Amino acid sequence: MTKAIRIHQPGGPDALSYDDIDVAAPQGKQVQIRFEAIGLNFIDCYHRSGLYPTPKLPHTLGMEGAGVVEAIGADVTEFKVGQRVCLGAALGCYTEVGNFHQNLVIPLPDEIEFETAAAMMLKGMTAHYLLRRIYKVSAEDTILFHAAAGGVGSIATQWAKSLGTTVIGTVGSEEKAALAKSQGCDYPILYREENFTDRVRELTNGEGVPVVYDSIGAATFEGSLDCLRPLGIMVTYGNATGPVPDFSPALLAQKGSLFITRPTLMSYVAKREDLLWAANDLFDVVKSGAVKIHINQKYDLKDTAQAHKDLEDRKTTGSTVLVP
Repeated sequence: MTKAIRIHQPGGPDALSYDDIDVAAPQGKQVQIRFEAIGLNFIDCYHRSGLYPTPKLPHTLGMEGAGVVEAIGADVTEFKVGQRVCLGAALGCYTEVGNFHQNLVIPLPDEIEFETAAAMMLKGMTAHYLLRRIYKVSAEDTILFHAAAGGVGSIATQWAKSLGTTVIGTVGSEEKAALAKSQGCDYPILYREENFTDRVRELTNGEGVPVVYDSIGAATFEGSLDCLRPLGIMVTYGNATGPVPDFSPALLAQKGSLFITRPTLMSYVAKREDLLWAANDLFDVVKSGAVKIHINQKYDLKDTAQAHKDLEDRKTTGSTVLVP
């Protein structure tokens, strides 16, 4: 028997159940991992609430973690027992031990600790496709990144800054503004105290930015569109305040022939080669020191419900890990 955090029905944090489960011996191309640390992400809350339905119930939540290979199936070719590994786009990580297809498993470099890997894989690979694939940021760009002190924002801001990009970021408090600035955000905007759209226009001399990265959703969507210059790209990749409202595509024409995309990490790392590309680029920027992973909260796995509450109440900054 092993312990896992599961949902039996969608709901609030109280829907999370700390269960005893049986984990079978790995079959075929499955790799069995004993987790040393597990990452916490907003997408976990979406799975818990039912906004993003899970494949079946009961369901073990969690999408990133790091640990050691405990056993392998007969057809596994890429991994061996005792190897350090991590996951960044695999359902079922809120557990002490779990089985995962080898195509989802990533070799973990010795230079990167388990907790660091658990805190960065999903968020860091998200930052990778945002900054290097959807819109390839450069030293000539000024960008807007919402939730700049959050998990993805903390990594993406540092990564963008290492490329010479000027970063404008929204934050919810003076404390988060100071954190964001320490991580390379040139212009933190306290969104509760000033209109972020007006401030972005002021900072760009009325021109607007070429790209907005928005994980907030409903509360910031229209304001984010108004931050874009003509032909700009709106990247809506999260729903912290609820889904984006329905809108007519004609709105994009009215605001300057804008583009909009609603990406997910799963699409960008669906191919094994793309998963390893994203992971290895992330490892490189972390090993070089260009991006530092800040683990600002830790919870025991059994206290995951409290971790979810704190995340949704905006009480967390940087990355959070769960310890089995």
